[in-house]
Amino acid sequence: MSGVAAVLGVGPGLGAAVARRFARGGYAVALMARSEGNLAGVRSEIEGEGGRAAAIPTDATDPGSVGAAFRRVREELGDPEVLVYNAGAFQPGGILEITPERFDECWRINCAGAFYAAREVLPAMVEAGRGTVLLTGATASWRGSAGFAALAVGKFGLRALAQSMAREFGPRGVHVAHVVIDGQIDTPRVRRMYPDREGHTMLSPEAIAETYWQLHSQPPDAWTLELDLRPSVERF
Repeated sequence: MSGVAAVLGVGPGLGAAVARRFARGGYAVALMARSEGNLAGVRSEIEGEGGRAAAIPTDATDPGSVGAAFRRVREELGDPEVLVYNAGAFQPGGILEITPERFDECWRINCAGAFYAAREVLPAMVEAGRGTVLLTGATASWRGSAGFAALAVGKFGLRALAQSMAREFGPRGVHVAHVVIDGQIDTPRVRRMYPDREGHTMLSPEAIAETYWQLHSQPPDAWTLELDLRPSVERF
């Protein structure tokens, strides 16, 4: 395969793993995140293995920033055939503890940013008659637990966006899938927080990335809209 994959939300865990997997599959990868520091290392890894990548700082909460970033993607790499939206924000706290400003920011990162990004890639996908949009969800996509409102509201919305987008654009050749990550991902930050935690109790970023690749590779007569991933020991 060859083409362009845009990954919005590239950090040291899942976003980086997804970018590396699509690069190994022959895609030029647009690495997009708010922090430019998160992008340089991943770009070096991909280029060191003979792949092509562009590091493009993007603020998912700002439609102007998202629009400008995707203009750069199109100029430097071309129209994305794949969009992976992996940006997310978690602010624990009760309804009376979270400030309106922080609640709004979490909503924009967890949901609205995916809407902004999808609008940038869907026209070319529709024109080509093919494309893939993969959205990273969470346990909070299903359940609004106490103290999780700032995450659950956005993740509920992201799931609804996936459903609406799939029903509108699936018949036009665009595969939209929502992936519920039901558990903690094995990242450097989680390892620092829980140094004694065994690896098999967490989700492997590389294993999740392989699932994303499989979703992208599905033929149009057998598309998945939603699937859930968790470690074998996770209670659900």
